[in-house]
Amino acid sequence: MKFVPSNIYHIYNQGNNQEAIFSSPDDYLYFLKKVRRLIYPVGEILAYNLMPNHFHFLLQATAISAEFYQLGNVKTNQLSNGFRLLLSEYAQHYNGANNRSGSLFRQKTKAKDLSESDNMDAALFCFNYIHNNASAAGLVEMSKDWNFCSLRDYLGLRNGTLCNKNLAFKLLGIDEDYIKEMALHFNQVPDRRSDP
Repeated sequence: MKFVPSNIYHIYNQGNNQEAIFSSPDDYLYFLKKVRRLIYPVGEILAYNLMPNHFHFLLQATAISAEFYQLGNVKTNQLSNGFRLLLSEYAQHYNGANNRSGSLFRQKTKAKDLSESDNMDAALFCFNYIHNNASAAGLVEMSKDWNFCSLRDYLGLRNGTLCNKNLAFKLLGIDEDYIKEMALHFNQVPDRRSDP
């Protein structure tokens, strides 16, 4: 994965053969601890959602994210290697805890550059999509009720610090009122943005 500093990316992967990658609340929390250690220092996380068989992140690349270095025979960057380590370490944990072996995730983690369009509408759509994913999948009636999603932090239901909320507000041109309105209409997206 190649990253351009200041660009916004939708990063996602799912379980191999669409299998579950989380089987208990402890699994989700372990994954998030690894995210804090391996991803948080090398990218600005704007949103995330961990679903039973896949995950989504919206993040802004930084100069550190895009920094290339040699890792054995491979040239990689900080963010790509962070996700590689995240998935590898988590898979070892999950396989050990669930008496399982083999690949847990699909081979390639996807990173879609949302900054290629002329405006931030693609990033805003993705922000809403990520936060509404659990209710759209029928896991909860209201998106705010899914514990493993950054929406709870944006709504003040939890004091999470993984996401850079102020940066998300600035980049996406939204505010706390927008978040509250979006959460009320879990599968509908409000059609307004705050003034910059």
